Amino acid sequence: MSTLENYLDKVKGFYAKSKRLPSYSEMLILFGFSSKNAVYRIVHKWVDEGILQKENNKLSPTSRFFALPFYGIIKAGYPIIAEENKSYLTLDEYLIEDPQSSFLLKVSGDSLVDAGIYEGDIVIIDSKREAYTGDIVLAQIDREWTLKILRKTQGLTYLEAANPKYPLFKPRQTLEIRGVVKGVVRKFN
Repeated sequence: MSTLENYLDKVKGFYAKSKRLPSYSEMLILFGFSSKNAVYRIVHKWVDEGILQKENNKLSPTSRFFALPFYGIIKAGYPIIAEENKSYLTLDEYLIEDPQSSFLLKVSGDSLVDAGIYEGDIVIIDSKREAYTGDIVLAQIDREWTLKILRKTQGLTYLEAANPKYPLFKPRQTLEIRGVVKGVVRKFN
């Protein structure tokens, strides 16, 4: 890891604790420097690289600031010799195709466990994507909201759970699809 990456890690650690970027004076202490000019040069290198940005003479982080190291592919089958190919990736770049039409919901319940969606997971919903049979959708069925699998057969549209303990959900009055699940985020303890 380069010295510049070490300094950036210190700034990211400060940001995680304080929810703001450190001032130049605070970076002076973080980096163990005696010259603000050295801090200034490092900060401007990060601005040039798109890690930080200046707006109205104030520094702010860009999405690249929050990017995590991405080292490539790892086999989940038989072990192989890994080749390191380091780049950076933000989870929103990877998971969200259209930020203007996307939002997040936290899952409550167990009706989608066989589809790999568990209580406490965060789902990414695309509100503009057209829903097809087999998609996991955010739906309003008879004025109540749910997350289920969309099914269409013989002119009938209904919702299905991915857990055998739940029945089929057939609308008595209305069924509106409000979005399609595009991704799931799960935090392990």
